[in-house]
Amino acid sequence: MTRDLFGRHRAVLPDWLALYYEDPLEITHGEGRHVWDAAGNKYLDFFGGILTTMTAHALPEVTKAVSEQAGRIIHSSTLYLNRPMVELAERVAQVSAIPDARVFFTTSGTEANDTALLLATAHRRSNTVLAMRNSYHGRSFSSVGITGNRGWSPTSLSPLQTLYVHGGVRTRGPYAHLDDRDFIDACVADLKDLLGHTRPPAALIAEPVQGVGGFTSPPDGLYAAFREVLHERGILWIADEVQTGWGRTGEHFWGWQAHGRGGPPDIVTFAKGIGNGMSVGGVIARAEIMNCLDANSISTFGGTQVTMAAGLANLTYLLEHDLQGNARRVGGMLIERLRAVAAQVPHVREVRGRGLMIGIELARPGTDEAAPEAASTVLEEARAGGLLIGKGGGHSTSVLRVAPPLSLTVAEAEEGAAILERALRSV
Repeated sequence: MTRDLFGRHRAVLPDWLALYYEDPLEITHGEGRHVWDAAGNKYLDFFGGILTTMTAHALPEVTKAVSEQAGRIIHSSTLYLNRPMVELAERVAQVSAIPDARVFFTTSGTEANDTALLLATAHRRSNTVLAMRNSYHGRSFSSVGITGNRGWSPTSLSPLQTLYVHGGVRTRGPYAHLDDRDFIDACVADLKDLLGHTRPPAALIAEPVQGVGGFTSPPDGLYAAFREVLHERGILWIADEVQTGWGRTGEHFWGWQAHGRGGPPDIVTFAKGIGNGMSVGGVIARAEIMNCLDANSISTFGGTQVTMAAGLANLTYLLEHDLQGNARRVGGMLIERLRAVAAQVPHVREVRGRGLMIGIELARPGTDEAAPEAASTVLEEARAGGLLIGKGGGHSTSVLRVAPPLSLTVAEAEEGAAILERALRSV
Protein backbone atom coordinates (compact mmCIF):
# COMPACT_ATOMS: atom_id res chain seq x y z
CA MET A 1 0.00 0.00 0.00
CA THR A 2 2.83 2.43 0.83
CA ARG A 3 4.66 1.68 -2.42
CA ASP A 4 1.44 2.30 -4.34
CA LEU A 5 1.02 5.61 -2.53
CA PHE A 6 4.64 6.50 -3.31
CA GLY A 7 4.01 5.88 -7.00
CA ARG A 8 0.91 8.06 -6.94
CA HIS A 9 2.89 10.75 -5.08
CA ARG A 10 5.59 10.82 -7.75
CA ALA A 11 3.00 10.96 -10.52
CA VAL A 12 1.19 14.09 -9.35
CA LEU A 13 3.49 16.02 -6.97
CA PRO A 14 6.69 18.00 -7.77
CA ASP A 15 10.02 16.24 -8.05
CA TRP A 16 11.52 18.78 -5.61
CA LEU A 17 9.04 17.83 -2.87
CA ALA A 18 11.52 15.90 -0.73
CA LEU A 19 10.71 12.69 1.14
CA TYR A 20 12.73 11.13 3.92
CA TYR A 21 13.95 7.52 3.64
CA GLU A 22 14.71 5.18 0.75
CA ASP A 23 11.39 3.49 1.47
CA PRO A 24 9.18 6.53 2.28
CA LEU A 25 7.07 6.47 5.40
CA GLU A 26 3.32 7.08 5.69
CA ILE A 27 2.40 8.17 9.22
CA THR A 28 -1.20 7.31 9.98
CA HIS A 29 -1.70 8.31 13.61
CA GLY A 30 0.06 9.40 16.77
CA GLU A 31 -0.30 9.63 20.53
CA GLY A 32 1.93 11.41 23.00
CA ARG A 33 5.50 11.18 21.72
CA HIS A 34 4.81 8.22 19.41
CA VAL A 35 3.52 7.74 15.87
CA TRP A 36 2.53 4.69 13.80
CA ASP A 37 2.98 3.99 10.09
CA ALA A 38 0.62 2.32 7.63
CA ALA A 39 2.19 -1.08 8.36
CA GLY A 40 1.51 -0.72 12.08
CA ASN A 41 5.11 0.00 13.11
CA LYS A 42 5.49 2.22 16.17
CA TYR A 43 8.11 5.00 16.36
CA LEU A 44 9.33 7.37 19.03
CA ASP A 45 9.03 10.76 17.36
CA PHE A 46 12.09 12.99 17.87
CA PHE A 47 11.23 15.41 15.05
CA GLY A 48 7.56 16.26 15.63
CA GLY A 49 6.61 17.09 12.05
CA ILE A 50 9.56 19.52 11.77
CA LEU A 51 9.08 20.94 15.28
CA THR A 52 5.33 21.49 14.86
CA THR A 53 4.07 18.92 17.37
CA MET A 54 5.18 20.98 20.34
CA THR A 55 3.25 19.42 23.22
CA ALA A 56 2.15 15.92 22.15
CA HIS A 57 0.44 14.01 19.37
CA ALA A 58 -3.35 13.86 19.82
CA LEU A 59 -3.21 16.02 22.95
CA PRO A 60 -6.74 15.66 24.38
CA GLU A 61 -7.02 19.34 25.29
CA VAL A 62 -6.21 20.40 21.72
CA THR A 63 -8.32 17.79 19.95
CA LYS A 64 -11.28 18.67 22.18
CA ALA A 65 -10.89 22.39 21.45
CA VAL A 66 -10.69 21.73 17.71
CA SER A 67 -13.70 19.42 17.74
CA GLU A 68 -15.86 21.76 19.78
CA GLN A 69 -14.97 24.79 17.66
CA ALA A 70 -15.48 22.88 14.40
CA GLY A 71 -18.96 21.99 15.63
CA ARG A 72 -19.78 25.69 15.89
CA ILE A 73 -17.96 27.40 13.00
CA ILE A 74 -14.62 26.68 11.36
CA HIS A 75 -13.96 29.90 9.47
CA SER A 76 -15.23 33.39 8.80
CA SER A 77 -12.05 35.40 7.84
CA THR A 78 -10.64 38.48 9.56
CA LEU A 79 -13.43 40.66 8.15
CA TYR A 80 -15.56 39.70 11.15
CA LEU A 81 -14.96 39.83 14.87
CA ASN A 82 -13.40 36.57 16.00
CA ARG A 83 -13.38 35.73 19.70
CA PRO A 84 -10.82 32.85 19.59
CA MET A 85 -8.44 35.07 17.61
CA VAL A 86 -8.73 37.95 20.06
CA GLU A 87 -8.25 35.62 23.04
CA LEU A 88 -5.12 34.00 21.57
CA ALA A 89 -3.73 37.38 20.51
CA GLU A 90 -4.16 38.62 24.09
CA ARG A 91 -2.21 35.64 25.44
CA VAL A 92 0.55 35.94 22.82
CA ALA A 93 0.93 39.68 23.43
CA GLN A 94 1.12 39.03 27.17
CA VAL A 95 3.97 36.51 26.89
CA SER A 96 5.81 38.39 24.11
CA ALA A 97 7.62 40.92 26.38
CA ILE A 98 7.09 43.49 23.60
CA PRO A 99 5.54 46.74 24.88
CA ASP A 100 2.21 47.83 23.36
CA ALA A 101 2.25 44.62 21.29
CA ARG A 102 -0.03 43.96 18.35
CA VAL A 103 -0.46 40.46 16.89
CA PHE A 104 -1.30 39.44 13.31
CA PHE A 105 -1.99 35.78 12.56
CA THR A 106 -0.94 33.96 9.40
CA THR A 107 -1.07 30.36 8.22
CA SER A 108 2.68 29.59 8.38
CA GLY A 109 6.13 30.77 9.36
CA THR A 110 6.86 31.65 5.74
CA GLU A 111 3.87 33.97 5.64
CA ALA A 112 4.77 35.39 9.05
CA ASN A 113 8.25 36.32 7.80
CA ASP A 114 6.70 37.76 4.64
CA THR A 115 4.55 39.99 6.82
CA ALA A 116 7.49 41.04 8.98
CA LEU A 117 9.43 42.05 5.87
CA LEU A 118 6.43 44.02 4.60
CA LEU A 119 6.13 45.86 7.91
CA ALA A 120 9.84 46.59 8.23
CA THR A 121 10.33 47.81 4.67
CA ALA A 122 7.18 49.95 4.80
CA HIS A 123 8.05 51.42 8.19
CA ARG A 124 11.64 52.19 7.22
CA ARG A 125 10.95 52.98 3.52
CA SER A 126 13.86 50.75 2.51
CA ASN A 127 14.04 47.45 0.67
CA THR A 128 17.51 46.60 1.98
CA VAL A 129 17.52 43.78 4.53
CA LEU A 130 20.31 42.28 6.60
CA ALA A 131 20.23 38.52 7.16
CA MET A 132 22.53 35.88 8.59
CA ARG A 133 24.62 33.45 6.61
CA ASN A 134 23.30 29.87 6.84
CA SER A 135 19.79 31.15 7.65
CA TYR A 136 16.41 29.83 6.53
CA HIS A 137 13.20 31.87 6.64
CA GLY A 138 10.67 30.12 4.36
CA ARG A 139 9.82 29.23 0.80
CA SER A 140 7.95 32.30 -0.54
CA PHE A 141 9.57 34.65 -3.04
CA SER A 142 10.54 37.26 -0.45
CA SER A 143 11.62 34.81 2.27
CA VAL A 144 13.77 32.84 -0.18
CA GLY A 145 15.37 36.19 -1.01
CA ILE A 146 16.69 36.52 2.56
CA THR A 147 17.58 32.85 3.07
CA GLY A 148 21.34 32.39 3.43
CA ASN A 149 21.35 28.64 2.79
CA ARG A 150 22.00 27.58 -0.81
CA GLY A 151 20.26 24.25 -0.37
CA TRP A 152 16.94 26.06 0.22
CA SER A 153 17.38 28.98 -2.19
CA PRO A 154 16.09 28.01 -5.66
CA THR A 155 16.43 31.52 -7.16
CA SER A 156 18.63 34.58 -6.77
CA LEU A 157 15.80 36.88 -7.88
CA SER A 158 14.26 38.93 -5.08
CA PRO A 159 12.30 42.12 -4.41
CA LEU A 160 14.85 42.86 -1.67
CA GLN A 161 18.50 43.79 -1.55
CA THR A 162 19.87 41.30 0.96
CA LEU A 163 23.24 41.62 2.67
CA TYR A 164 24.54 38.75 4.77
CA VAL A 165 26.25 39.16 8.14
CA HIS A 166 28.63 36.85 10.01
CA GLY A 167 27.70 35.24 13.32
CA GLY A 168 25.01 32.58 13.03
CA VAL A 169 27.49 29.68 13.06
CA ARG A 170 29.89 29.52 16.01
CA THR A 171 32.24 26.66 15.04
CA ARG A 172 32.79 27.30 11.33
CA GLY A 173 33.84 30.27 9.22
CA PRO A 174 36.55 32.91 9.53
CA TYR A 175 35.91 33.67 13.22
CA ALA A 176 35.55 30.11 14.51
CA HIS A 177 39.00 30.14 16.13
CA LEU A 178 38.18 33.13 18.36
CA ASP A 179 36.87 32.93 21.90
CA ASP A 180 33.28 34.04 22.49
CA ARG A 181 34.05 37.66 23.36
CA ASP A 182 36.38 38.14 20.40
CA PHE A 183 33.91 36.30 18.15
CA ILE A 184 31.18 38.80 19.06
CA ASP A 185 33.54 41.75 18.64
CA ALA A 186 34.59 40.52 15.18
CA CYS A 187 30.97 40.03 14.07
CA VAL A 188 30.00 43.50 15.31
CA ALA A 189 32.96 45.00 13.45
CA ASP A 190 31.83 43.15 10.31
CA LEU A 191 28.30 44.53 10.75
CA LYS A 192 29.56 48.11 11.17
CA ASP A 193 31.77 47.78 8.13
CA LEU A 194 28.89 46.40 6.06
CA LEU A 195 26.62 49.29 7.07
CA GLY A 196 29.25 51.70 5.79
CA HIS A 197 28.87 50.30 2.28
CA THR A 198 25.11 50.31 1.79
CA ARG A 199 21.99 52.42 1.98
CA PRO A 200 20.23 52.37 5.37
CA PRO A 201 18.65 48.91 5.76
CA ALA A 202 15.11 48.29 6.95
CA ALA A 203 15.93 45.48 9.36
CA LEU A 204 18.12 42.60 10.43
CA ILE A 205 16.26 39.29 10.49
CA ALA A 206 17.82 36.43 12.44
CA GLU A 207 16.94 33.08 13.96
CA PRO A 208 18.28 32.93 17.55
CA VAL A 209 19.08 29.29 16.78
CA GLN A 210 19.26 28.47 13.10
CA GLY A 211 16.85 25.62 12.43
CA VAL A 212 17.24 24.23 8.92
CA GLY A 213 20.88 25.33 9.08
CA GLY A 214 21.58 22.61 11.64
CA PHE A 215 20.62 24.05 15.06
CA THR A 216 23.60 26.41 15.06
CA SER A 217 23.77 29.54 17.21
CA PRO A 218 26.19 32.33 18.13
CA PRO A 219 27.46 33.00 21.64
CA ASP A 220 24.80 34.46 23.93
CA GLY A 221 24.74 38.22 23.60
CA LEU A 222 25.67 38.54 19.92
CA TYR A 223 22.28 39.90 18.86
CA ALA A 224 22.23 42.21 21.87
CA ALA A 225 25.52 43.66 20.61
CA PHE A 226 24.07 43.86 17.08
CA ARG A 227 20.98 45.59 18.50
CA GLU A 228 23.06 48.42 19.92
CA VAL A 229 24.53 49.11 16.48
CA LEU A 230 21.14 48.79 14.76
CA HIS A 231 19.28 50.93 17.28
CA GLU A 232 21.69 53.84 16.82
CA ARG A 233 20.74 53.86 13.13
CA GLY A 234 17.00 53.18 13.50
CA ILE A 235 17.31 49.72 11.91
CA LEU A 236 14.74 47.20 13.14
CA TRP A 237 15.51 43.77 14.61
CA ILE A 238 13.28 40.89 13.52
CA ALA A 239 13.62 37.68 15.56
CA ASP A 240 12.49 34.63 13.60
CA GLU A 241 11.15 32.43 16.42
CA VAL A 242 9.37 29.93 14.17
CA GLN A 243 11.48 27.08 15.58
CA THR A 244 12.85 28.54 18.83
CA GLY A 245 9.70 30.01 20.37
CA TRP A 246 7.43 28.81 23.20
CA GLY A 247 10.16 27.44 25.48
CA ARG A 248 11.77 24.86 23.21
CA THR A 249 15.28 26.00 24.16
CA GLY A 250 14.49 25.38 27.85
CA GLU A 251 16.51 28.26 29.23
CA HIS A 252 14.23 30.88 27.73
CA PHE A 253 10.65 31.19 26.51
CA TRP A 254 11.89 32.99 23.38
CA GLY A 255 15.24 32.37 21.76
CA TRP A 256 15.97 36.11 21.59
CA GLN A 257 16.07 36.26 25.40
CA ALA A 258 19.60 34.81 25.29
CA HIS A 259 20.43 38.15 23.64
CA GLY A 260 17.97 40.32 25.52
CA ARG A 261 20.31 42.79 27.19
CA GLY A 262 19.04 45.60 24.99
CA GLY A 263 15.38 44.67 25.31
CA PRO A 264 13.02 42.74 23.04
CA PRO A 265 13.14 42.74 19.24
CA ASP A 266 11.04 45.22 17.28
CA ILE A 267 9.28 42.34 15.51
CA VAL A 268 8.93 38.64 16.41
CA THR A 269 7.65 35.98 14.03
CA PHE A 270 6.29 32.63 15.17
CA ALA A 271 4.58 29.48 13.83
CA LYS A 272 5.03 25.69 14.00
CA GLY A 273 4.69 24.66 17.65
CA ILE A 274 1.95 27.09 18.70
CA GLY A 275 -0.64 25.19 16.62
CA ASN A 276 0.61 21.70 17.58
CA GLY A 277 0.11 20.68 13.96
CA MET A 278 -2.63 23.12 13.04
CA SER A 279 -1.66 25.80 10.52
CA VAL A 280 -0.86 28.80 12.71
CA GLY A 281 1.79 31.49 12.29
CA GLY A 282 2.00 35.10 13.24
CA VAL A 283 3.80 38.36 13.83
CA ILE A 284 4.18 40.39 17.02
CA ALA A 285 5.29 44.02 16.78
CA ARG A 286 5.02 47.33 18.58
CA ALA A 287 1.85 49.18 17.59
CA GLU A 288 3.70 51.92 15.69
CA ILE A 289 5.30 49.29 13.46
CA MET A 290 2.28 47.01 13.05
CA ASN A 291 0.02 49.95 12.20
CA CYS A 292 2.35 51.54 9.64
CA LEU A 293 0.62 50.11 6.55
CA ASP A 294 -1.40 52.65 4.56
CA ALA A 295 -3.42 50.17 2.50
CA ASN A 296 -5.95 47.46 3.26
CA SER A 297 -4.68 44.10 4.42
CA ILE A 298 -6.57 41.06 5.71
CA SER A 299 -5.95 37.34 6.02
CA THR A 300 -8.43 34.86 4.59
CA PHE A 301 -7.17 31.88 6.59
CA GLY A 302 -4.85 33.45 9.18
CA GLY A 303 -6.69 33.52 12.50
CA THR A 304 -9.45 31.13 11.49
CA GLN A 305 -11.53 30.08 14.48
CA VAL A 306 -10.60 26.40 14.58
CA THR A 307 -6.84 27.02 14.41
CA MET A 308 -7.08 29.76 17.03
CA ALA A 309 -8.96 27.40 19.36
CA ALA A 310 -6.19 24.85 18.90
CA GLY A 311 -3.45 27.42 19.53
CA LEU A 312 -5.11 28.75 22.67
CA ALA A 313 -5.61 25.26 24.13
CA ASN A 314 -2.05 24.30 23.22
CA LEU A 315 -0.46 27.41 24.72
CA THR A 316 -2.54 27.04 27.88
CA TYR A 317 -1.41 23.42 28.29
CA LEU A 318 2.23 24.36 27.70
CA LEU A 319 2.17 27.10 30.34
CA GLU A 320 0.17 25.18 32.95
CA HIS A 321 2.43 22.12 32.67
CA ASP A 322 5.72 24.06 32.55
CA LEU A 323 6.90 22.38 29.36
CA GLN A 324 9.68 24.95 29.10
CA GLY A 325 11.05 23.62 32.38
CA ASN A 326 10.67 20.07 31.13
CA ALA A 327 12.58 20.96 27.96
CA ARG A 328 15.38 22.38 30.10
CA ARG A 329 15.60 19.36 32.42
CA VAL A 330 15.05 16.48 29.98
CA GLY A 331 16.81 18.26 27.14
CA GLY A 332 19.88 18.92 29.28
CA MET A 333 20.06 15.28 30.22
CA LEU A 334 19.62 14.17 26.60
CA ILE A 335 22.37 16.49 25.32
CA GLU A 336 24.85 15.17 27.89
CA ARG A 337 23.90 11.59 27.06
CA LEU A 338 24.46 12.22 23.35
CA ARG A 339 27.77 13.98 23.98
CA ALA A 340 28.99 10.95 25.89
CA VAL A 341 28.09 8.78 22.90
CA ALA A 342 29.65 11.21 20.44
CA ALA A 343 33.00 11.04 22.22
CA GLN A 344 33.23 7.42 21.06
CA VAL A 345 31.99 7.89 17.47
CA PRO A 346 34.61 9.29 15.03
CA HIS A 347 31.99 10.63 12.62
CA VAL A 348 30.51 13.06 15.18
CA ARG A 349 32.10 16.49 14.95
CA GLU A 350 29.87 18.23 17.50
CA VAL A 351 26.72 17.82 19.60
CA ARG A 352 25.15 21.22 20.21
CA GLY A 353 21.90 22.86 21.16
CA ARG A 354 19.85 23.74 24.18
CA GLY A 355 16.65 22.37 25.61
CA LEU A 356 14.94 20.03 23.19
CA MET A 357 16.60 21.53 20.12
CA ILE A 358 19.70 19.41 19.57
CA GLY A 359 22.00 19.11 16.56
CA ILE A 360 24.52 16.33 15.92
CA GLU A 361 26.97 17.41 13.24
CA LEU A 362 28.64 14.60 11.32
CA ALA A 363 31.93 14.86 9.44
CA ARG A 364 34.39 12.53 7.83
CA PRO A 365 36.66 11.28 10.62
CA GLY A 366 39.67 13.45 11.25
CA THR A 367 38.36 16.31 9.08
CA ASP A 368 35.78 19.10 9.04
CA GLU A 369 34.31 17.81 5.79
CA ALA A 370 30.57 17.11 5.74
CA ALA A 371 29.44 13.49 5.73
CA PRO A 372 25.97 13.54 4.16
CA GLU A 373 26.09 9.82 3.41
CA ALA A 374 26.69 9.15 7.12
CA ALA A 375 23.74 11.36 8.04
CA SER A 376 21.50 9.41 5.64
CA THR A 377 22.73 6.12 7.09
CA VAL A 378 22.00 7.22 10.66
CA LEU A 379 18.55 8.48 9.63
CA GLU A 380 17.73 5.07 8.13
CA GLU A 381 19.19 3.09 11.04
CA ALA A 382 17.33 5.19 13.59
CA ARG A 383 14.07 4.52 11.77
CA ALA A 384 14.84 0.81 11.70
CA GLY A 385 15.31 0.99 15.46
CA GLY A 386 12.00 2.78 15.98
CA LEU A 387 13.11 6.44 16.13
CA LEU A 388 12.33 9.34 13.80
CA ILE A 389 14.80 12.25 13.61
CA GLY A 390 15.50 15.02 11.12
CA LYS A 391 18.36 16.27 8.95
CA GLY A 392 19.72 19.72 8.22
CA GLY A 393 22.86 21.74 7.72
CA GLY A 394 24.17 24.54 5.59
CA HIS A 395 27.38 25.19 3.66
CA SER A 396 29.46 21.98 3.72
CA THR A 397 27.74 20.54 6.80
CA SER A 398 25.55 17.55 7.57
CA VAL A 399 23.54 17.56 10.77
CA LEU A 400 21.03 15.29 12.48
CA ARG A 401 18.23 17.31 14.10
CA VAL A 402 16.62 16.14 17.33
CA ALA A 403 13.51 18.04 18.46
CA PRO A 404 10.91 15.91 20.28
CA PRO A 405 7.63 17.23 21.71
CA LEU A 406 8.31 19.25 24.86
CA SER A 407 6.43 16.75 27.04
CA LEU A 408 9.17 14.13 26.44
CA THR A 409 9.75 11.98 29.51
CA VAL A 410 13.11 10.93 30.96
CA ALA A 411 12.40 7.30 30.03
CA GLU A 412 11.60 8.25 26.44
CA ALA A 413 14.72 10.39 26.23
CA GLU A 414 16.82 7.42 27.40
CA GLU A 415 15.10 5.11 24.93
CA GLY A 416 15.67 7.52 22.04
CA ALA A 417 19.30 8.10 23.00
CA ALA A 418 19.94 4.35 23.06
CA ILE A 419 18.46 3.92 19.57
CA LEU A 420 20.43 6.88 18.30
CA GLU A 421 23.63 5.52 19.83
CA ARG A 422 23.22 2.24 17.95
CA ALA A 423 22.49 4.14 14.73
CA LEU A 424 25.57 6.36 15.13
CA ARG A 425 27.80 3.36 15.87
CA SER A 426 26.56 1.67 12.66
CA VAL A 427 28.23 4.24 10.40
